[in-house]
Amino acid sequence: MDTTVPGDRFTLYDAPRLAKVVDWMAAQAFPLLAGASDPLLLGILRRGGPLAVMLQARLKALYGLSLPCYEIKLKRYGDDLALLHADTQLTENAEFAARDLSRATVLVVDDVLYQGHSLARVLGYLTQRGALAVHAAVLADRCVASLPVKADVVGLCLQLSDRDVVECHVPPFESEFKIELLRPSHFGGH
Repeated sequence: MDTTVPGDRFTLYDAPRLAKVVDWMAAQAFPLLAGASDPLLLGILRRGGPLAVMLQARLKALYGLSLPCYEIKLKRYGDDLALLHADTQLTENAEFAARDLSRATVLVVDDVLYQGHSLARVLGYLTQRGALAVHAAVLADRCVASLPVKADVVGLCLQLSDRDVVECHVPPFESEFKIELLRPSHFGGH
């Protein structure tokens, strides 16, 4: 995360509270995946990848549901929400690209649903690949998506100012699992 942006920073959720949120996500995901044809998890890198692994572990521990877990790389924004690419760029994972999805029920996992560009890009990709069913799970939904996408599994709904930045800290990319709110002291466009 870019910690050089000046402003006030608040911890909204720490690791113990987020552990309960991930369990809540597993409870929502279980009915979508249990008994589904060829269920699997697909984490959007960066932070959606380790979140998918956490969800995979909780689904196994709580419900005995064993699922394969893959990652997919997307790039649109930097960690400071500066636009890097006009279109969301997707890089296929070779192992996942080789998998037949015609019978698959895919749960796409990401950290934050904000405008919806990343999720829309992955949903389109999975539709082109012929996935039987596609669902989405997010740790935090900002409830302001500008594209017609929604998450089927939502850990937290965070209705905040559009100037506020939600920072999900997810190991191994950060040392501590937490969600912080950055309220910038200057309000330039992003």
